[in-house]
Amino acid sequence: MFKLLTTGFWETVARLILRNKIAILITVILYTIFFSMQWKHMRFTYTEANLLPDDHEVNLSYNNFLDIFGEEGNLIVLGVKDSMLFSIEKLNAWNRLSEDFKSFDEVETVISIKDLQKLVKNTKEEKFDLEPFIKDSITSIKQIETLQDELFKKYPFYDNFLFNKDSKTVRTAIYLKKDIVNTSARKDFVIQTLSNKISEFETTTNLDVRVSGMPYIRTLNSQNIVDEISLFIGAALAVTSLIFFLFFRSFRATFISLIVVCIGVMWTFGILGLLNYEITVLTALIPPLIIVIGIPNCIFLINKYQHEVRLHGNKVKSLQRVITKVGNATLMTNVTTASGFATFILTESQLLKEFGIVASLSILAIFILCLLIIPILYTFLPYPKPRHLEHLNKRWINGFVDWMERMVKHKKITIYVTALILLIASLLGINKIIISGSLIEDMPKNTEFFSDIRFFESEFNGIMPLEIMIDTKRKKGVMKLATIKRMNQLEELIEEIPELSKPISVVGLVKYAKQAYTNGNPKYYQLPTSQENLFISSYVKKSSSDVDLLRNFVDSTGQYARITTFMKDIGTDKMERIEEDLQNKINKVFPKERYQVTITGKALVFQKGTKYLVRNLVISLTLAIILISIFMAYMFRSVRMIVVSLIPNLLPLLVTAGLMGYLGVPIKPSTILVFSIAFGISVDDTIHFLAKYRQELQANHWKIRKSVYAALRETGVSMFYTSIVLFFGFSVFTISSFGGTVALGGLVSATLLFAMLSNLLLLPSLLLSLERSIANKEVLKEPSINIIPKDEDDIEKEIE
Repeated sequence: MFKLLTTGFWETVARLILRNKIAILITVILYTIFFSMQWKHMRFTYTEANLLPDDHEVNLSYNNFLDIFGEEGNLIVLGVKDSMLFSIEKLNAWNRLSEDFKSFDEVETVISIKDLQKLVKNTKEEKFDLEPFIKDSITSIKQIETLQDELFKKYPFYDNFLFNKDSKTVRTAIYLKKDIVNTSARKDFVIQTLSNKISEFETTTNLDVRVSGMPYIRTLNSQNIVDEISLFIGAALAVTSLIFFLFFRSFRATFISLIVVCIGVMWTFGILGLLNYEITVLTALIPPLIIVIGIPNCIFLINKYQHEVRLHGNKVKSLQRVITKVGNATLMTNVTTASGFATFILTESQLLKEFGIVASLSILAIFILCLLIIPILYTFLPYPKPRHLEHLNKRWINGFVDWMERMVKHKKITIYVTALILLIASLLGINKIIISGSLIEDMPKNTEFFSDIRFFESEFNGIMPLEIMIDTKRKKGVMKLATIKRMNQLEELIEEIPELSKPISVVGLVKYAKQAYTNGNPKYYQLPTSQENLFISSYVKKSSSDVDLLRNFVDSTGQYARITTFMKDIGTDKMERIEEDLQNKINKVFPKERYQVTITGKALVFQKGTKYLVRNLVISLTLAIILISIFMAYMFRSVRMIVVSLIPNLLPLLVTAGLMGYLGVPIKPSTILVFSIAFGISVDDTIHFLAKYRQELQANHWKIRKSVYAALRETGVSMFYTSIVLFFGFSVFTISSFGGTVALGGLVSATLLFAMLSNLLLLPSLLLSLERSIANKEVLKEPSINIIPKDEDDIEKEIE
């Protein structure tokens, strides 16, 4: 296949493009219409990013839990911390608000203060009855005082669930129907119904209502992702087109480039729709990425066209040379960039696979669009005006090129020492890198829903569910007193962990039953003895079906129980310590031959997914290096050249990793992409430089120094142009409200800047220092791919 990529092949391609320009333009338009029609199939994600493979042990455990107990992330909580709530008018309004939500189809159940029931001993009939704390509406201050006294002092079962007895914070729990939690119906309910009802309540009562819970957080977070797509696209277009215009001083060239990248973005959205992929926090980055990567393609092609026009004035000949001389190099650089993204396809994470597929296909698509549209459009346009060609003199950049040449000629030791210092400092910084598995760390910090998350963390120790499922391996094994006592020991440990909330399980209900059996005395809120348990069980059995003590805590067979707690936003290291403590307690308390206990929940799945991604980072980056090394080996036929070319591209990655350690930027799903993306893009500069270097070697009869300096002056300017576009293009992501996206933009920009300097200073210095071992005809064999076809001037040099 690669043997086809010769000058003759590209001359054929050029003829086909220029002779069939109308047909090609019509084809591009038809494909664009086709891809536009696929937009309707695009789906916005309604779930958290599952970073683990479907068959991963953690996922299997979580899905098993869902099969038994159903969706656990269906809770929305409303909270108020205001002493004014405990007035007749406002407390009644709060209860009415909770009652109103019960009428909506999306809601499974609502639990508020008005719904709380006292478990009362009926001595006459030897059963338990349920009596509401509030029978109808509040009519007097005395009722409120009685209610506060009972809730905050006499019924510990409800403490830290619907109220905080210390701060007097009150909340209402809204459980959505489990079958709509991961659908668009959830979004409609949260953004329209819930928000409108709360706004109306706040206006009427002048109370500040805090809202949280996983369905609410996920909905608003997803909406922020959607809103930022258009922001990124607009910003990327504005920044890259402005830089492009400053380079070329041509509205015509700028407009053509914008047309190309806009079509590329349309194709990207079409690919997403065609493949029926969801728009996630990762795939949302691809459209602006295509703009940032597409503009350098336009720079190479248009710059070459203007250079050729100024050289001989023949427009057709110029456009033909654009395709034949730049097409191969642009293809190779786009293939290496796409390869950096495509390595994610080989991971087992569906999220990363989808990102890798769409990104790599979109990069190849933007290359094809650039190669077809730019030469064809210029055939219809007049010759560039003299002022459009002034930038080719490069007077303003000559100083920069001269500085690079002086450094390479006279300051190689300085370059090596600087590189060594950066390497050592980076390795020290890498040791400081932490891994973050936080579900909310990347969420916009300046939003109201984020401050509400912190509010509920402060008042109720978190909102992210952590579940412990106990399999007793026999029917009705949960209600055995021995099992209850073991669960109670585990709950005592949970209560000692400050990052976890008070656990909710059947244990609390059993304690509540004993309190009721002792006529409501709160000091008897404890587990019953074996003898007491016999009497209490008989009361429970005789109670009406309304007294469903086991609902939501034990499955229908009585074999499985759950302990639910909520977790604060904590890092991976702390979470692992908590998991280890819990597991040690489980191993000690629950004999494996009689019980199977599983720790699961969305928070844990996300934490494990982040850890899994770190391993995949190493795999994907290694694959990218190997894949690109194979490209280099095939192109240059020299193992030594591969080693030399990798050094200036790996150093910037190490520097970036070191910066992450020093700046406290953790490894997480968003920042994990930095390395593969940056490596795939930065190696393009190396390919351009080495291709030109080889060409100069052959033209200059293997005069090493002369070839290095010629290649440096020739490619330095284009590398500087494209690096500046990429730097500012990726910097666009720093305007995001998502912390991870900001870090991604800043880190990739910094890496590409380091990569440019490394390729312009370190790479030529290495070539000069190692000239005896790498720059000879035996080592640099004839390449399989002539990336840069020879100019006539180069052929003349060889003849001389």
